[in-house]
Amino acid sequence: MSASTTIDWSTSKTLTEVRIGDLLPTIDIDITLQRLVMEAAANRDLSLIHHDKSVAQATGAPDAYANTFFLYGMIERLVRQWGGVNIFIRKIGPLRMNSFNCVGDPLSFNGKVKDINVDEKTVTLSTWVENADKVSVTADVKVIFAS
Repeated sequence: MSASTTIDWSTSKTLTEVRIGDLLPTIDIDITLQRLVMEAAANRDLSLIHHDKSVAQATGAPDAYANTFFLYGMIERLVRQWGGVNIFIRKIGPLRMNSFNCVGDPLSFNGKVKDINVDEKTVTLSTWVENADKVSVTADVKVIFAS
């Protein structure tokens, strides 16, 4: 799996194009130790559980695992790639972590349109992360369409 995806920012969704049940394009990404270290350093979350296997295992995790900011960031990327520049993310959450996302895990970030409010120009998305055969993270995302 690869996280490299070309984003075409010249196109954006409009509210009239969105339907309840529409699926967002999936983002597949592998969790590597390098990715976790870079992300933890970028947001200054230097807790050892995010880059030291033995410390993470002492907390009950199988290996070092992704932090909350990584998950929020990937969910934001998923939504922005789907909606383009005509959306404003109003809220992500609540975010629920059901299981660890550890070094070596292949993750798939997914979403679908849950609700549309035409009067408010808002769309609520249901997003989730699949890790192997289980859903490891869930979060609703509310977006506002500029036009």
